[in-house]
Amino acid sequence: MTDRADRGPGDDVVVAGFVDLQINGVGAVDFWRADPSEWRDAGHRLLTSGTTHYLPTLPTGRLSDYDAALDRIAAARADSSDDRRGADVAHIVGVHLEGPFLGAAPGAHPPDLIRSMDAEWLAARLDRHPGLVSMVTLAPEADPSGEGIAAATERGVIVALGHSRCSYDEAAAAAEAGARLVTHLFNAMGPRHHRDPGLVGAALDPWIELVPTLIADGVHVHPAVVRAIDPTRCILVSDTVAVGTPVGGLGASSRDLTARGGAAYLGDGTLAGATVSLDGALSNVIGWGWAPDAAMAATSQRPGALLREHATTPGELEDGEDGGDRVHLDPKTFAVRSVWRAGIQVYGA
Repeated sequence: MTDRADRGPGDDVVVAGFVDLQINGVGAVDFWRADPSEWRDAGHRLLTSGTTHYLPTLPTGRLSDYDAALDRIAAARADSSDDRRGADVAHIVGVHLEGPFLGAAPGAHPPDLIRSMDAEWLAARLDRHPGLVSMVTLAPEADPSGEGIAAATERGVIVALGHSRCSYDEAAAAAEAGARLVTHLFNAMGPRHHRDPGLVGAALDPWIELVPTLIADGVHVHPAVVRAIDPTRCILVSDTVAVGTPVGGLGASSRDLTARGGAAYLGDGTLAGATVSLDGALSNVIGWGWAPDAAMAATSQRPGALLREHATTPGELEDGEDGGDRVHLDPKTFAVRSVWRAGIQVYGA
């Protein structure tokens, strides 16, 4: 993989389809409760923004609700992979479980549903739905023994660290145990201090093998901070959430969100997610100073390569061939012009 895009007809910039590792919902469709028609609507809308592969993300919910939600996503994934129907929707690669094993930085997650690691429960969910869960976000302080990290990594699941006020040393130990990512850098984690670098410091330390993911909506992270980060080490995620409908795990954790200025908020003003898709995030970071090739790699090639390492293969651009998934971008604005899914043009002129 190289941080390079190619030129297509009319000088379009051509890049592999965008891959979103963290997305909770699209429009009014919340992935905790979506029905089959809503999954297809969400999958089609994602294609129009250049996202050809994604991990539906389940934020913290009640333990008793997860199996039913995972069953619904398994059915939606099968539909998105169907040769006859799947070309007109983004492909569901697997599920991202963001919680419930989080720490002292809950963000918009319901504090009463956050808990310490139950490795037996986690292993049972992964075994009951083999190959469905691709990624788990947990806090190092919620899994001090590393049992949860071990349960996930032994089953080929990517472990990310997030919603945590852990120390630098705790983050380093989790990385040594197998954690690979840091979920939405700077958000829902302790601040970086020059004598106490914490999780942020671990994510930015080139000596520790952790890849930071970043929400680039202009709200979650200030553009000046984005400019200061090495783009070749990052993955962009949308972290979009459903608005205008109850969202989150069923029952006590369902809350209404309000969209404002490119982000979504709880009623008390807590920042709860984004409303800017990956195409908007890409345009933002290029406008803020990232080199275009590095920015596009952070949106497509880099997350795609991460998933391929874990035995799941999202579409990738093959130079000079019609097969695969690819996005054609305007060479000046980097706006999406057209999208190809499984060799079929599904959006654009």
